[in-house]
Amino acid sequence: MARCRSYLRGLAICITVLLLVSGVVMIGVGFSSIDGNIPIAELFDQLSSSDGLLALQVFGPITLVLSVLGICAATLDLKPVLLLFSALIFVEFVALMVVASPLVQVQAQMDSAVDEVFLNVTPLHRADSVIQSELNKLQTSDSCCGLRKFEDWENQLPVSCFCTPPTPRPISNPQPSSEVGNSNADCVMVGGDPPTSQITAQCVHSKPCGSILKSYLSFPIKLRIGIISAVATITMAAIALCLALGLEEYWKTPPVETTVDDFNRVKYQPKPSLT
Repeated sequence: MARCRSYLRGLAICITVLLLVSGVVMIGVGFSSIDGNIPIAELFDQLSSSDGLLALQVFGPITLVLSVLGICAATLDLKPVLLLFSALIFVEFVALMVVASPLVQVQAQMDSAVDEVFLNVTPLHRADSVIQSELNKLQTSDSCCGLRKFEDWENQLPVSCFCTPPTPRPISNPQPSSEVGNSNADCVMVGGDPPTSQITAQCVHSKPCGSILKSYLSFPIKLRIGIISAVATITMAAIALCLALGLEEYWKTPPVETTVDDFNRVKYQPKPSLT
């Protein structure tokens, strides 16, 4: 029994230390500027992509303070403090779940909201010059064109949309398909003349940039959901372990001694405490 209690105590200390690390992570992510790194962030000003930041900014310091309390209680084996820590961390767990639950709904509604934003800024050649400039950078770096399709630019396709068509393989020296360059595999032919004389082929990237932007936009929310889920799991483990240690006197089997009376009857009674 003593060995089992020692294992529980060591595990409780490890879990509360892990909860301390989780609080530090919540503070770091909550006060970092992830949203500012989204390409062409001007498109998403009307979206509430900061949902979940308040939960991390508020519950991060609370988790940090409570975890320090739990570490001290588990290390010093203070049963009343362990019970107090379990009660406080349970209240925080319930509050965190209530505050963070809308994040799941935000994630589900993200695609439709982003599609509406894309619709409002097309045609792209009439969009703000800053958006056009940032989108051109994204089109060049990720080999994409437009938001939903390259027709978002109508007939004024920028140079960043154009690409070189794949070179046909010679019949005399065929190559496996895996050796053919993949960088130009998404080029499609378009009608009309290129807007600049530097473009020699009327091919544009068929891959839209909208899916890339959606992944950038959903990453902060997915990260916050993941962090909150991990903290919730660690919190549940900490509550269970600290409650077990705090209520030890109720689940620990007391020592029993046996006596035999004058009538040869065996009696079992709790062994007297030395204190």
